[in-house]
Amino acid sequence: MKREVNPQETSRAEAFALWMQSPMPMVTLMKTMNVSRLRKVSRKTRMKFNMLLCWCIGKAASTIDEFYLLPENGKLYQYDKLAINIVVNNVKGGINLCDVPFSEDIRQFSADYTALTAQCAQNCTNTALEDCMIVGTSALPQMELDCIVNQYSGRYNDPFLAWGRYRKGLFKTTLPISLQFHHAQMDGAHACRFLANLQKVMNSL
Repeated sequence: MKREVNPQETSRAEAFALWMQSPMPMVTLMKTMNVSRLRKVSRKTRMKFNMLLCWCIGKAASTIDEFYLLPENGKLYQYDKLAINIVVNNVKGGINLCDVPFSEDIRQFSADYTALTAQCAQNCTNTALEDCMIVGTSALPQMELDCIVNQYSGRYNDPFLAWGRYRKGLFKTTLPISLQFHHAQMDGAHACRFLANLQKVMNSL
């Protein structure tokens, strides 16, 4: 459910006043993550690496209150559910966007991820969950990338994570991940806590 909240009654009051009208309020952090465990689980269970990473993102985000807030059109909204947005390659050679509801049950999330992205790819249509706070993602596994900085259009203020191909080393597999967020939604400390949580979730998968 989406509902408008009074910024002055939240922990984001000062940040909202400072950054809501900023022409460039987005902040981007980049962290190289250890995805060795994620890769091992993917091989063992035959679950897609990207799906596992998206579930870990949802799990880590669900522990931070600020991820449920969205600054939009001069207002602040709060959600009670999360969804992960996936960029899907469709059958016509283009791309579509697919929202997958986050579930604590990784097998339920996997089933939804598989069904919804396949439907999106086949139908060449976007799917949107209006009652969920969306965490955007984009994967470019065809190339190892150091960092990805998303465009800021002023239209989409949701947090957004992006990554390229993981890097296989002698003792571990790593993956640089970039996180972009609206400064009215959260501060750098919240983003750092999220990235730390993300690493813990991946390690304990």
